Amino acid sequence: MQERIETMQARMKHPVFVLPDAMKALHALGKASTAEGLPEVTRYLVHLRASQINGCSVCVDMHAHELKQAGEDDRRIFAVAAWRETPWFTDAERAALALTEELTRLADRPEAVSDEVWSEAARHYDETALAALLLHIAQINVWNRLNAAIRQVAGQRWN
Repeated sequence: MQERIETMQARMKHPVFVLPDAMKALHALGKASTAEGLPEVTRYLVHLRASQINGCSVCVDMHAHELKQAGEDDRRIFAVAAWRETPWFTDAERAALALTEELTRLADRPEAVSDEVWSEAARHYDETALAALLLHIAQINVWNRLNAAIRQVAGQRWN
């Protein structure tokens, strides 16, 4: 496996290092959207699910590790992609994951976010937590798209 990693190479220096103010802005967004009412583990689950959908290996690796460091059971981490078919997620986490999927796959349906998914998320999160959730979903999608575009390699130091 190490041999494969060594032969993989990003297309370019990461855009946030080419334009350092972009890194500052993305970090500021992450800090600003860390709100009470949105648990850390929920943020990590959302980041992992969006990253799986977008095929961002760097972020899948990173957020699975974050969940593990937060004390999450391997079954939950491994089952994020199949959260609907497992009993290991709370109703609030399910609402956050459903919202993540709809916001990440905007073009897959005529209505970007269905009333049903929105209502379920709003039932579990107050306005502050819901705002934070939306910003976290948007932010991870930005990171995923940047990493996918340049083919950032998981397991390698960014440059």
